[in-house]
Amino acid sequence: MGWTLTRRAAASAALAGAIAIVSTMLPTAHAGTRTGGARSFAPVAEKRPNSPAPLPPRLPRDFRGKGKWVVRDLDITVPFTWEGRNGDSQMIAGGPQYPIWFTNLIHHGSLYTLTYKWPGLTDHPCSRIPGFDLDQLNQALRGARFVGREILQQNPDRYVNHWRVGVVLPKLPPGKFLRFPLALGDIYVDQKDRGTFWQVLQFGVQNLYDPALDEWLVMDTFEHKPGTVTLPPRCSAPPLA
Repeated sequence: MGWTLTRRAAASAALAGAIAIVSTMLPTAHAGTRTGGARSFAPVAEKRPNSPAPLPPRLPRDFRGKGKWVVRDLDITVPFTWEGRNGDSQMIAGGPQYPIWFTNLIHHGSLYTLTYKWPGLTDHPCSRIPGFDLDQLNQALRGARFVGREILQQNPDRYVNHWRVGVVLPKLPPGKFLRFPLALGDIYVDQKDRGTFWQVLQFGVQNLYDPALDEWLVMDTFEHKPGTVTLPPRCSAPPLA
């Protein structure tokens, strides 16, 4: 958003970057500590027959929230923040004391991803994809498909609209063709405000560091107030990987 939520090596950045934020909402992050007992955040369908589909998700220019980044197959949950200011935005998952630590940013018209720590990772480049901003992200979100109205069983329960964004190649007409799903994003926004993001699933090539190729961001708070966005020094020193 990236929502979406993409900490990937430079070789996959060109593909992963755009997909990850489209899936997310912006791209990758989390809250908590390493644990195997994370509370369930599975959705429950809320039936509302003959109700028209709502407007698709739209990430606001200014916001700030806290939550967790969940990588279930690695049994890792780390603290996560997601903030936006004047159209730029930043995700930070974990920190130096956690097994996972990364940041994703939309900053001055570019998408950056920098992974400081990840199990089995030895290289730590800052990858930059120029020509990507909030307007382009929201344009991609306009093509999301409405799945339904649901209730996220959390504390408190969240009444959300569930949307899906996907990237499949090659783009071919309906019929018997060989297709490859590159990325999938399930986005859960508040039913009363499409600009309040409560949960995002990212699945696909943007999650290459995860053996199961899927990661969750789950927000505990989400406020429509300006946050803080800071480009890491490693990303501001050319050349960028």
